[in-house]
Amino acid sequence: MLKKHLLIILFGTFLIFGNRLYALDAKLTIEKEVDSRSYIEVIDIDNHNIGGIGKKVYDIIFADMKISGNMVPQKPQIEEDFSFDLEQNSTKDSNKKEATYTLKYRFRKESNRADLVVKLYKKSTQKPIFKNRYHITVPAKYPFLIHRAISDINSALGFESIEWINRYLLISQYTGKKQSEILITDYTLNYIKRVISGGLNLFPLWGDRDQKSFYYTNFNTGMPVLYRLDLTTGKQNKIISSNGMLVCSDISKDNNRVLLTMAPNGQPDIYEYNLNTKTTKRLTTFSGIDVNGKYADSEQSLVFVSNRLGNPNIFKKSISGGNGVEQLVFGGKDNNSCDTYDKKVVYSSKEDNGEFNIYITSTEGEDSMPLTSTGINQYPRFSADGNIVLYIKRSPKGNLVGYIGLQTKQTLQFDLGLKKIQSIDW
Repeated sequence: MLKKHLLIILFGTFLIFGNRLYALDAKLTIEKEVDSRSYIEVIDIDNHNIGGIGKKVYDIIFADMKISGNMVPQKPQIEEDFSFDLEQNSTKDSNKKEATYTLKYRFRKESNRADLVVKLYKKSTQKPIFKNRYHITVPAKYPFLIHRAISDINSALGFESIEWINRYLLISQYTGKKQSEILITDYTLNYIKRVISGGLNLFPLWGDRDQKSFYYTNFNTGMPVLYRLDLTTGKQNKIISSNGMLVCSDISKDNNRVLLTMAPNGQPDIYEYNLNTKTTKRLTTFSGIDVNGKYADSEQSLVFVSNRLGNPNIFKKSISGGNGVEQLVFGGKDNNSCDTYDKKVVYSSKEDNGEFNIYITSTEGEDSMPLTSTGINQYPRFSADGNIVLYIKRSPKGNLVGYIGLQTKQTLQFDLGLKKIQSIDW
């Protein structure tokens, strides 16, 4: 019962996987008071956006632009073949704001490579202001060509970086009884690669900011073992083992220290493990459940989940010394998952009606603010720049992975399919 309870508190167990693109959440998709966004007409010059991979490419471009919050993609106002030099006059649509730019692209995918050519024109001059060619020798990774192109265009237009769209997700999904696999995907779930399979391998966490390695816990033997997999060499290194419970929940910015949940004496506590000295420091000593430790306040503080008040809730304590624990969240009956980005904290909270919503607060005791409004929304994760929150949404229509732009208020949701997901990292 203890292990089952811990698994649920740490990350939950009923999530789902897939590819379909969903519309924006009406609650969070708002117009800026002063609309400084760029309206961009998107044109596939080969007219392959009707179905198949051409449609996927078109949808990914639209998704990247929408979630940026800086670019508003539009379909062409007339349907015809276009030359790559943008010599055309579009008919006006009174229901759509006039585009300032036109993006024209050509995509090719072959057995040994994928290629993408993009040109961005300012419509008033009909001259290109950005153009580039992208290629990759692993055709299945074609979504990353699109992500790179759109993030480059975003920068060329002078907007704040959206480099997060170029990052991978790590997903652990169940494949059978005591069986799971670890996958790497792009944020739209159009690229999927299995990297660990066979046995029970759970709780993957990126091991460095460049995403060249990750940690995971193997439960194939009587004692959980934490491994680190180097993706460039394929080498696996055993880090530590522990009785009861062993989960790596965060890593320091210098990659030298990790936060672990371990239960060597029956009840779980949070420890800091130094990868260089191979030494362990116990950070919590509560007789109940302390899990899911996250660095905060420039790594001077620890934010974590604990049941010390009877139900799971979010707390904070100093890492450098002292036993004082500060309660960060004062609402919700079950606040069982959280993530941090310096002083920002996101968490999932159970409402009186049984729904779960994502909230954001800070380590300085500010009031919590909801990021979602209805449904079952859980397992929030910050992007590497702290500007986007990833979360899982469960609904009668299916389970989705959602993205919330904290500054732009834009959101996207993607279908997670029909497989059970154990945990997710970004």
